[in-house]
This record gives sequence, C-alpha cells and structure tokens, in this order.
Amino acid sequence: MNKIEIRKITIDDMLDLQKIGRQTFFETYAAGNTAENMEQYLRDDFALEKIQSEVENPNTSFYFASFNNETLGYLKLNHGSAQTELKDNAALEIERIYVLKAHQGKKIGQQLFDKALEIATHAQVTYIWLGVWEENPKAISFYQKNGFVEFDRHIFKLGEDLQTDILMKKYL
Repeated sequence: MNKIEIRKITIDDMLDLQKIGRQTFFETYAAGNTAENMEQYLRDDFALEKIQSEVENPNTSFYFASFNNETLGYLKLNHGSAQTELKDNAALEIERIYVLKAHQGKKIGQQLFDKALEIATHAQVTYIWLGVWEENPKAISFYQKNGFVEFDRHIFKLGEDLQTDILMKKYL
C-alpha cells in the first residue's frame, strides 16, 4: 500500500471516530472477552459525550489514517494531565494505535507510530510510553520492535473484568 494520509481529527469527525474506535476495539479484543464486558466497554468508553470531551481536550490529539478517503485506523496521543497514568510533562502517551483488521499487515500501524514519534520529537519530550494488554503478543512484539521496554504494569478494567496491562516506554 502506498503512503497513507494521516490527518488530525476535529470535532466534525466524532461519529467517524466512534465508529472506527468501536470496530477496531471489537476486532482486537472480542475473542478474549465476554460479550457483556465488551458491550459495556464499547458503550461507555466510546460514548459520544466521552469522545467529544477527549477531542476538545487540548492535551489529547487523535489522527486518522486513510487511503483513498477510506479510514483504515487511528492514533490517540495524550500530553501532560491527559495522560492516563504517569502525567509526566516530559512524556507523551500513545493511548491507542488501532487499524482495521482487514488492513493489518500493511504497515499502517507503523506509519501511525512514526507520526507519534514525529510529534514526540517536535514536542521535545524525553520519552513516549503506553500500556498494552499482557495477552496481546502481536502488539507487544510491535512495540518491542520499535524500541519499547517494559517498566511496570497496571490494571485495566474492561467491563467488569480486571486485566493487566504491561506499561512500556521508549526514550528518545
């Protein structure tokens, strides 16, 4: 696939963000979770009110990856107080890199990661970090390949299920 277009999401993109967010999360995690927990998470965490508050937060930014006007994936970054865990002004959090299942393996996730790295370099942060489910070896391998190392763990609540995420960071 040729180089995709990566553009910053605006408030006008909320419905598209909700749609791709729900679809990619479901495709990634439905097989390893109960239908009830998935339904609750998709309803609550991808509610339009929540998406609107995140898109309007000046410390959070979203980017769509598209090709020929088709949205293939997205990226969510958090700075400063918007970070989910560390809230370190010297850091940038990659909260989400998701690509539609039909387009995985086409280096779209890598291009979204490269965009995050470009933004982190421009912001002159010391490191970038993220959390990844311990039962997602494909994502763990992707981040290790890109220079991330584990530094801690935390609990991620998916519906009523408490899961363990590996926290990883990459110094710039």
